Amino acid sequence: MQDDARYLKRKVTAGSLDVHPTEKALVVHYEVEASILGEGGGHVLGERKEGQKIIRVKSLSPSTDVGALARKVVEECKLIPSSRLPQVEQLLYYLQNRKSSPVEGKKKRTAKPRELTPFEGMELNEEASITRVDEYIELLYEGIPEKIRGSALILQLARNPDNLEELLHNEAALGALARVLREDWKQSVELATIIIYIFFCFSSFAQFHGVVSHYKIGALCMSVVEHELKRHDVWREELRKKNKSAPENGSLRRDQDKAVRKYHGLLSKQEQLLRVSLYLLLNLAEDTRTELKMRNKNIVGLLVKVLERDDEELLVLVVSFLKKLSIFLENKNDMAEVDTVERLARLVPCDHEDLLNLTLRLLLNLSFDSGLRAKMVEVGLLPKLTALLGNSNNRQVAMRILYHISIDDRFKGMFVYTDCIPQLMQMLYEHGEEETEAELISICINLAANKRNAQLMCEGNGLKMLMKRALKMKDCLLMKMIRNISQHDGPTKSVFIDYVGDLAAEIRAEEEEEWVLECLGTLANLTIPDLDWELVLKEYNLVPYLKDRLKPGSAEDDLILEVVIMIGTVSMDDACAAMLAKSGIIPALIELLNAQQEDDEFVCQIVYVFYQMVFHQATRDVIIKDTQAPAYLIDLMHDKNAEIRKVCDNTLDIIAEYDEEWGRKIQSEKFRFHNNQWLEMVESRQADESEPYLYDNDNDNDRTDLFYSAGTHTRQALGIFQTIGISIYNGR
Repeated sequence: MQDDARYLKRKVTAGSLDVHPTEKALVVHYEVEASILGEGGGHVLGERKEGQKIIRVKSLSPSTDVGALARKVVEECKLIPSSRLPQVEQLLYYLQNRKSSPVEGKKKRTAKPRELTPFEGMELNEEASITRVDEYIELLYEGIPEKIRGSALILQLARNPDNLEELLHNEAALGALARVLREDWKQSVELATIIIYIFFCFSSFAQFHGVVSHYKIGALCMSVVEHELKRHDVWREELRKKNKSAPENGSLRRDQDKAVRKYHGLLSKQEQLLRVSLYLLLNLAEDTRTELKMRNKNIVGLLVKVLERDDEELLVLVVSFLKKLSIFLENKNDMAEVDTVERLARLVPCDHEDLLNLTLRLLLNLSFDSGLRAKMVEVGLLPKLTALLGNSNNRQVAMRILYHISIDDRFKGMFVYTDCIPQLMQMLYEHGEEETEAELISICINLAANKRNAQLMCEGNGLKMLMKRALKMKDCLLMKMIRNISQHDGPTKSVFIDYVGDLAAEIRAEEEEEWVLECLGTLANLTIPDLDWELVLKEYNLVPYLKDRLKPGSAEDDLILEVVIMIGTVSMDDACAAMLAKSGIIPALIELLNAQQEDDEFVCQIVYVFYQMVFHQATRDVIIKDTQAPAYLIDLMHDKNAEIRKVCDNTLDIIAEYDEEWGRKIQSEKFRFHNNQWLEMVESRQADESEPYLYDNDNDNDRTDLFYSAGTHTRQALGIFQTIGISIYNGR
């Protein structure tokens, strides 16, 4: 062999290096070249073969030192030369930050019943055989110990899926098992557990659900669960009474310790029975009709009661069942009527990863209900959910629940008392130039609508970071968050002065409308007295843009509305108001008012612009003398919307104070409106006296539409107000 070895040559060449597609592992590709050399050392025959080596790095976590791990990998793997250390480090960093695959996550969190542990008196030393089923059936007609032994042997067979088909055709076996369960389940927990486990094996396959339903095992399991929960209440009450007696002598204390041990022993057996029974019911609930029957028998109430238990495997099953049920409105309403949220709150957080994840997903389903969201806040889940934002496995679900809570204005302010906002800001910062997660930015947008939250977001360099990222990425959602921050009066608003120029520079026709909408909305919120709006309008040539966008149909209604609000904001400045009036914006606003007369928000904002402009001498004269705006305001004075009436009244009061003629018209219209019924009666009598023969006296009540009535003024009259209303006021 040593002689032969001199003529063999083996060479290994390292190839590409990559990450494993699903696992936390590196894949090293290499090539092996085997050569046969002749006696003189010449090449005689050779062969190449490619291979790969998988290096698993299971210890890799968010806190792992990637550099140190990379050096260890290079040292221990001879296929990777030291010159490739930077590449190994880069790949490990990618693995560290890569999200786990959904399939892997789903597989990890599949809840299954724990293997049956043998109870005292039911240990079996024999192996069951499918050919001896008849013998096992005979045992079911004997005493309880024999029934336990016979059913345990059949269970051995049923746990092998290959035997289920044959057992299915053995009606004698299934019939006997169902009969024994019905008759003896109260006498022996072990017997009931084993037989239900046999039928559970059938329920694991949809094609066998029919046989389980045929023997009414589902209904029987419901009875078993209900009975066992009542028994548990009795046990606890007995134990409580014994503990309350507080025995002092040793004999009574020993009796008490014995009672506690007995209780725990019974509890362990009972939880095994509950777990198998509930898992069978969960399998049968795949059929919505069967699930409805369970609901009618109060399955939700039973499951919620089981949430008091401490057995984690049982809790995993119960929470899984509740999560499945919660997707239907009726079941969700049932959960709202019992203490579901209170019972779930104690499970957050917990050390059992699957249980925690399932609990959060159930809470997410329930959080669509406003009443249950309120209950979550009431039981103290808000700080608990905030703490889970640092848990990479449960962060997304926790954030979705927090998003639902943040929708309600009642709870926005409560986030101030947690460390939620600092964590959210840190996440935004860590995203860098990557696209922000929808859940993260959505909850930030909601929370920014609260004044105290907005102040927390602006602390330090918070606003600077947000503005820099939003302007660089042209991120509309991030700018929406900034826009919400800008709406609050107080110290946060003054911080925006440094960014007015940056925002104004984005208001251009060539930019996307959605982006311009958010930038314009942010600017429109900046009602800062020291801000020189005239300089901003001139510097960035905004007046032509604002005027063009006032034309009906020139853009989406949301953008046009923001343009109107922006005009209202800058009109607080005397010079700006004059500039806008000279540019012809007031007639454009009146035209827009005609076009959008059915939209309360448009009408209110346009009237507010007039309100701002009548404060200044230059624009007041233009509005009163050169436009028909006062006539429109008079017509809107009796609008059904209270806010519109309020702004109209305030604007008309200012106009009446500075112009006597309009003052008389306004006073006349107010008088006419308040004395409408009296005037109608007077005018009606005058008409009757002047034309006594034109109408039948019996039809007087049908002619009210012939006479003027202030009550008939609506926004639809705006279009004809100039032709009728003005001539009346001018005495023509």
